Amino acid sequence: MKNPYIYGYLPLITILLFSLTFGMYAVSESLQIFHAIGVYSGMREFLSDFELRVFLLIVFAVIFFMLFSALKLVGETIHELGMLFFSKDHDGATVNQARGGYIILLVGAICSAFAIQFIYVLVGIFVLTVFIYFIYLIYKMSHYMSMGGTIGLLVFELFMWTILLTLLVYVVLKLYNGILASLPFAH
Repeated sequence: MKNPYIYGYLPLITILLFSLTFGMYAVSESLQIFHAIGVYSGMREFLSDFELRVFLLIVFAVIFFMLFSALKLVGETIHELGMLFFSKDHDGATVNQARGGYIILLVGAICSAFAIQFIYVLVGIFVLTVFIYFIYLIYKMSHYMSMGGTIGLLVFELFMWTILLTLLVYVVLKLYNGILASLPFAH
């Protein structure tokens, strides 16, 4: 007898691990910035070094937790919308097949714990983990779909992520340019 909910806790643990590793990197970088701009000594008047590090870790871990949770929600929504359009599975067998891929994400999150000091390695591990999970997911879905449906799902997901990331980059650049244009020394 196999329990279908055996992998249910893995996304939470994965998000927590990635949030902690990215949060720990952000703490070390923010402390260096605080030293450089001269704010660190003022902060030390209120908190000890350990308390400051814990406070910053909680703040950054919560921010990254919200970011990764939102990415998971958007990713699952895009995937299930694609499955609605391209899958002929009416029993939900494909959903259960995808849950095994959560182990890939967990292994990536564990590997990120060894790269806390290097942001490029952290981001690389995250991107590689998501890419491998995506390939695994498409492979597992292809068993329950036609070749046209699999290609349609792949194109749909890539198209939706491209649109979302393009819009995000556009908004960030527009905001950045607006802030720079409003600064008095920029003219």
